Amino acid sequence: MTKPLSTESLESYPQIVQWVSFDADGCVRLRSGKVEIGQGIATALVQMAAEELDIAPERCRLIAGNTSESPDEGMTTSSKSVEVGGTTLRLAASAARHVLLAEAAKLLQAAPEQLSVSDGAILRDGEPTDLTYWTLAPAVDLAVPVRDHAAPKAKSAHRLVGTSLPRLDMPVKLKGAGGFIQDLKLPGLLHARVLRPPSPSARLVSADFTGVETMPGVLGVVVDGSFVGIVAETEMQALAALARAGGMARWSNPPPAPADPIAAVAANDGAPQLVHDTGDVGSVAGTRISLTASRPHISHASIGLSCALAQWSDAGVTVLSSTQGVYPLRGALAMVLGIAPEQVTVVHVPGAGAYGHNGADDVALDAALLARAFRGRPVRVLWQREDEIASAPTGSAMVTTAEATIGADGRIAALSVDVASQPHGRRPGRSGGANLLAAEHLAKPFPPPPAEDIPPGRGGGADRNAVPLYRIPNVRVAKRIATHLPYRTSSLRGLGHYINIFALECLMDDVADALGQDPLALRLAHLEDARARHVLSRVAELAGWPGEAADDRALGLGFAQYKNRSAYCAVAAEVVLADDIRVPRAWAVVDAGEAINPDGIANQIEGGMVQALSWTLKEAVRFDGERITTRDWESYPILHFSEVPEITVEIVEADALRPLGVGEASLGPMAAAVGNAIKRASGVRLTALPLTRDGLAAAFV
Repeated sequence: MTKPLSTESLESYPQIVQWVSFDADGCVRLRSGKVEIGQGIATALVQMAAEELDIAPERCRLIAGNTSESPDEGMTTSSKSVEVGGTTLRLAASAARHVLLAEAAKLLQAAPEQLSVSDGAILRDGEPTDLTYWTLAPAVDLAVPVRDHAAPKAKSAHRLVGTSLPRLDMPVKLKGAGGFIQDLKLPGLLHARVLRPPSPSARLVSADFTGVETMPGVLGVVVDGSFVGIVAETEMQALAALARAGGMARWSNPPPAPADPIAAVAANDGAPQLVHDTGDVGSVAGTRISLTASRPHISHASIGLSCALAQWSDAGVTVLSSTQGVYPLRGALAMVLGIAPEQVTVVHVPGAGAYGHNGADDVALDAALLARAFRGRPVRVLWQREDEIASAPTGSAMVTTAEATIGADGRIAALSVDVASQPHGRRPGRSGGANLLAAEHLAKPFPPPPAEDIPPGRGGGADRNAVPLYRIPNVRVAKRIATHLPYRTSSLRGLGHYINIFALECLMDDVADALGQDPLALRLAHLEDARARHVLSRVAELAGWPGEAADDRALGLGFAQYKNRSAYCAVAAEVVLADDIRVPRAWAVVDAGEAINPDGIANQIEGGMVQALSWTLKEAVRFDGERITTRDWESYPILHFSEVPEITVEIVEADALRPLGVGEASLGPMAAAVGNAIKRASGVRLTALPLTRDGLAAAFV
C-alpha cells in the first residue's frame, strides 16, 4: 500500500490536538488551514476525518481558515486541499482514534483488537461499554505527535470515503442564511464603497467632497492619499454618495503603457529562465513543426462580487473575508495598518467561488481601512462590477511557442517550449510586499515589490505544465517573465497550465497530421504512463473517437496530468461550426487517485471544463494603454447557461493510491480539445485565444 504522505503541514503543527479535539457537546472539532471556495473540500475533509474516527459526519465541527484557531497551511491553492490538507486531517484523526482506544483498552483491561468504535462510542467485542471519545478525552493527552500514532484504515474498511456524501455547506447557502459573505448581516452594520482611480497608476489631484458628506445617511468620506472611501448607514446611500463623489475627483494622467499586452509580453527581451533541459534539442535533425499560441489577460469574472467586513476594537481588528489564505492576508493587513499580526484576526467566510488571487484580499483591506474610522461598528465593503473586472488582478496574457522535431522513425525526437508571460505570483505577502490594491494608493504607500513568478518546485507559474508528460528524449523548456509591464497580474486558476497544454496538445495534433497518423495513436505511442494511457483511451471510447469529421462538426482531444504530478485528465469535445462556434457535447475521464467524494470530483472537472470553454471562446480583458476598458458583462462576455455543453465525466477507480489534486486538471485539456476539434472540422488551426468565428473567417482570407 502506498504510504499516505503529503503531510508537509505536520512539520509546523505536529500534535494531534492542533488538528483534532473533542467538544463537551459530543462533537469533534477539526481544524484546517484549507478553506471552502466552492470546490466542496469542506465535505471531503470531514469525510476523511469522520472515516478514521468512526463517527457521523454531522458530529464534525470544521474550523477552517481562522487565524485565532486554525493551523497555518498557507494558501488554498494549486489543487492541494485534499491531497495535503485532507491527508493531514486523516492522519491526525487516525492518531486521535488510536490514542483514545489505547486508553480505553487500559481502562477495560482489554486487548486493542477487542475494541471498536460506533459513532464515537467504544465497543468491546461488539458490545457497548460506558466509554466514548468524550468521556475519555479529558483524561487523555492529545498533545502528542501525529506521526507516532497514525495508522489510517485500509480502503476496504471505508464506509464514508469513496461515497458521494452531499455537500455539507449547501443547506445554509440554499436558504440564503449567511452561507456567503455577501449575505452576512451584523448588528450595527455600516455600508461602504471605494472610489477607485481610473487606472492603477492614476493619483488623486484634488477633490472637495463636502457635498457628499452631507448627503442623507452618509457618515463620512475617508481620504488617505489617493484612497477614497465612503461610509453610510445603508447600501443604497453609499451607492448614491459614490456616484456623486465620482464627479468631484480629479485624477492624474497615468504614464503611457502598451495597449496590446500580448504583443508587449511577446516582445519582452528578458533573459530566459531555463526550466527543464534533457538531452540536446539543438543537435537533433529532422522535420520541425512549430506552433505559437497566445491568450489575452483574463478576469476572474465571478458573478458574486468581492466583499469583506471589518470591525475594530481595543484589541485590534477582525476581518471577515473570502480570502484563500487567512495567514498571508493577516500579515499583509498588519503591515499596511501598522500593527502587530496578533492584533489582526482574519476569519474565512465563503464567497461566491474563487479561482485564484481575485479581489477578496483587496476588499479586505478596504474594509479594514474604513472600519478604523468608525471603531466599534462593523463596516461592509462590496465591490462594483467594474471594480471586479478592472481593478482585481488578472491572469496574465501569455505566449507559448512549442516546436517538435520528428525523427526518421516517425517519433518526436525533440521538443522545445518557450513561454512568455507576466508573473503569476503577487498574492498578499509574496516577495515581502503587501500586494494589496489600496496599499498602493495611501498617503504612505506600500508599492508592490518586483514581482516573481512561481518557481517550478512549487508547481511553476508561467511554465506550469510546459514540460510534456510524453516520452521525448530531448526536451528544453524556458520562460521569459516580463516584470516591467504595468498590468496588475497574479494567480488565476491553473496559471500557465491552460495555455501551455493548449499549445502542446494542439502541436500533438499537428504532428499527427504531418505524419498521417491518428492523433490518439500518436499520443499513446509517446506515453509510457499506464494511467495516462488509460484516461486517453477511455475518453476516446466514450466519445466514439474519431467520429466523422465534417465541414461543420468534429471531435477533438486534449490531455494532461496537472503539474505532471496531480490528477490525470483527458477530454474529448464535439465542436459545431455554425453562426458561431458551439460545443454541444464534451466528455472527460479523470484519474484522481483515491476518490474521496466522487460527486465532488465530477463537479470540479465539470466546472473546470465550463470555465475553460468560456475562456477559450469568449473571454478577453481589453486595454486602452494602462486602463482596462472591459468593465461590464457586455464588454467582457462569459459563457451563458444556454451554451454549456452536455458533459459526461467518468472517474477512474484507483485502488490503494493517495488522492490527487483535481480542481484545475480539466482546464488545458478542454481548451485543447476544442482547438483540435475546430482544426479537424475546418482544416484551419487557430492559436490566438479566444477562438472566435471572426478569427476563423479571417484565417480563410
